[in-house]
Amino acid sequence: MPTLAQLRELQSIAQAGLTYTCDDYDRDRYVRLLALTGELLAEQTGQDAAAVSGLLSIEQGYLTPKVDVRALVLNAAGDVLLTRERADGRWSLPGGWADPGESPREIAVREVREETGREVRAVRLLAVFDKGKHAHPPDLWAVYKLNLLCELVGADTEHPANTETLESGWFSVEQLPPLSLGRNLPKQVRRLVELARHPELGVDVD
Repeated sequence: MPTLAQLRELQSIAQAGLTYTCDDYDRDRYVRLLALTGELLAEQTGQDAAAVSGLLSIEQGYLTPKVDVRALVLNAAGDVLLTRERADGRWSLPGGWADPGESPREIAVREVREETGREVRAVRLLAVFDKGKHAHPPDLWAVYKLNLLCELVGADTEHPANTETLESGWFSVEQLPPLSLGRNLPKQVRRLVELARHPELGVDVD
């Protein structure tokens, strides 16, 4: 069975071929290659084959990783702000997919506000994780995770009603709740806290 990295490479070849080929016969071959890749990706990730095929058909142009922006917020006691995801009932750093037209700083600030109700200021980049190089569950997409340190600029507040998260709260890095492992790993959260406390360590980049 091919690895996820190999399947993403096949997907990239197929999409690039569909983007740049001028030959109808080659186009048919790339379409078939993309379809086969989708079937194998569905097997690897445990997703529905038809759904995966539909997602791949939407992607056009040269294939690049998706970008996930996450915010690390610490309170005066050094606890970590986490939010409980509606999708799986587990906890994660506030954040989500990058939207066109917003910078990583703007995304981090907005996601914290929408998912926890807190107002923050984005301070600096802590780490860039390549999701495929960490022990996350298998994922259809290649993802770069940008992790930013954010500071509270207002009083603590009640969790706002929203469609993505159920609640939010502060947790000791030594006693993290069950995390949403597709979003954050305990090892990553602990490393981000270390980087936040020790600026001299610089930025982690995979």
